[in-house]
Amino acid sequence: MTQEYEDGYAGTVARADGGWVVREFEDDFTDLSTSIKAVRALRSEGAAFAILNVEEDYLVVVRPGPSRTRLLLSDATMAVDDDFAADILDEAGYEVPDIDPDELDDVEAWAEGDFAIFEDLGLSEERLSILLDDDADPRDLAETIAEDLGFLDELTDAVG
Repeated sequence: MTQEYEDGYAGTVARADGGWVVREFEDDFTDLSTSIKAVRALRSEGAAFAILNVEEDYLVVVRPGPSRTRLLLSDATMAVDDDFAADILDEAGYEVPDIDPDELDDVEAWAEGDFAIFEDLGLSEERLSILLDDDADPRDLAETIAEDLGFLDELTDAVG
């Protein structure tokens, strides 16, 4: 599986001084550790996570913590023929779906991961599951999450 990502973006998001700081960072979406390192490099005392719009195909949220990294993948079916999505599922403790790659267009996408990833920030598990069920494209989904959490302007400024 050769992967060349030209679309999408990777951004870090951190809570600081009662506001949000969002910065784009370089990620080729081949190794989860790139995102984890980017978030940890922030040395934020508040909430911090990475939001990845991978090739405008799916969204990943990476939230490293002291004991584990919390992950959310907007479309688990992408793991069938995308190594990075497969790595996300594996790290989150989920199996790659057993779907024939030729039948992917006929399968409805579903999200996997930690739906309570933003619960402490005011975005409930229920609300996030509704957003992920809505068939939104990754950019729209990221913007809706950013709007709900209060960093939409910062996200727009950082990643366009």
